[in-house]
Amino acid sequence: MNVPTNEISVNNLPEDSASLKAMLREVLAKLESVSADQQHEKRLAEQLRQRADDLYLENLRLQQELERYKKATYGPRADRLSMNQLAQMLLEFAEALEQKPINLEDLREAEPETEVRRVKRRTGRRALANFENLPVNTYVYELSAEERPCPSCGVERKEIGSEKSWQIEYIPGHFERLEHVRKKYACPSCERAGENPQIEVAAKAETAIEKGFAGPGLLAFIVTSKFADYLPLYRLEDIFERQGFEISRATQSVWCRDVADVVEPLYQRMAERVRKSHVVATDDTVLPMLSPGQTQPARMWVYVGDETNPYNVFDFTLNRSREGPKEFLKDYTQVLLADAYGGYNGVVAGNAITRAGCWSHARRKFVEAEKSAPEIAREAVALMDALFAVERQTKDVAVAERLELRQKQSVPILAELHRKLLIWKEQLLPKHPMADAVNYTLGQWEELTVFTTDGAVPIDNNVSEREMKRVVLNRKNSLFVGNPRGGRTAAILASLTSSCRRHDMDPHLYFMQLLVNLPTWPARDLDAWLPDRWKQAHIARCAALGIPVPPNP
Repeated sequence: MNVPTNEISVNNLPEDSASLKAMLREVLAKLESVSADQQHEKRLAEQLRQRADDLYLENLRLQQELERYKKATYGPRADRLSMNQLAQMLLEFAEALEQKPINLEDLREAEPETEVRRVKRRTGRRALANFENLPVNTYVYELSAEERPCPSCGVERKEIGSEKSWQIEYIPGHFERLEHVRKKYACPSCERAGENPQIEVAAKAETAIEKGFAGPGLLAFIVTSKFADYLPLYRLEDIFERQGFEISRATQSVWCRDVADVVEPLYQRMAERVRKSHVVATDDTVLPMLSPGQTQPARMWVYVGDETNPYNVFDFTLNRSREGPKEFLKDYTQVLLADAYGGYNGVVAGNAITRAGCWSHARRKFVEAEKSAPEIAREAVALMDALFAVERQTKDVAVAERLELRQKQSVPILAELHRKLLIWKEQLLPKHPMADAVNYTLGQWEELTVFTTDGAVPIDNNVSEREMKRVVLNRKNSLFVGNPRGGRTAAILASLTSSCRRHDMDPHLYFMQLLVNLPTWPARDLDAWLPDRWKQAHIARCAALGIPVPPNP
């Protein structure tokens, strides 16, 4: 008897075993088919749930990014993205896109070597007519009475003429032309005898740029304007033109390079001193550099010395490879305060450096992810703010007292924060935006707690981040550097202007005196021109003369 499986009941089962077996086989086959369909539907449902979770997390991430951009423009100052953060964010986004060729005609400021050489050749004294309307100060150089006797016969040499050269000088508020007259002398007795008249020209003071027509004040003005006031050279070109003469941006670029060459020994000395610091704070940012057909994302690094070595030293590299900090810190063995950039790992491991983390970075992660998990963000930020409140109490105390206060008040706060971080890690899905903040903080925990074992280590890296903001501002105005040498020039001159700012000094006055004196200054006494040393000497000179120290403008 053949009974359809969908009509089977106890009353119509077949009597013979063969038919019963056949019926059972058919039923089992259908059950297997149904089971396979159910498994497929279950897998499909699981995939849909996973996809829904992924879309939910992606939506949270996009909302977080949107909030970051909103805060950058409209947020309260405490949570608003700094210019450095916003510029960094946009640059990182741009770097992810396909690089497109750049129309060099549209670019405003560059210093490729070929252009620099061309401008340098055609300057000469062609611009003298542009400066004829300037007031002239004449400096006359004569041989002293001891120098005038003829070395051959002893007769006093007579003046036979002079050699003239000129410079354009900048005195704050106006320009003037300096005329240098070097008188020439000859021996009349030797000349009458038909012998060598022993002509000698009176010496004049050495200049920072040999055979250049820029005076130290003008050079100091250009360097200060570009690296302390962040004016691009094309704007300075316009300023000079309004005052009646032309100094092209290419010429200014060459002068900046030459000034950097003159002061590089001082820059190297500052770098040596920074590497003697107990704590060095560092950060970096993108500094675009021209390459054929596109821009290359080079990097500018800053290394901030401690109070016993109070200098800010910049370093230019072609990329963000760890070789940059590894080379700069090759002899350093103490504490490096930095963000979580993985390139520092090799530097730290190779040099036995203690690496300290930045609580401002960690706090920022939670602020940025706040919309995705408000309660977690509020709890985490509140605990971190408690850490900063302790730091405000330690601002003006000795290192030992600061460490004692941290041990007493900060360590319990950290213990509670760490406990909550572990709980949140278990609660959050791996792709949740807040999970990034939690994992970042846990992953940096050893570095973030160094400040509780060393009272000299700051709780954050804000000091170097502030210096990077200034680099970003200069980058915003000038766009890029033209070549590696231009990047090196920027690093050297930014180091000196930044260190002047650190000591509340007038960089124009400092550079002007530096360029007057450094070309003939004994190398063994170079430390006298370190910014903090120079400031002390300058204050002492003003006190000796009974005049007030000019304020830093």
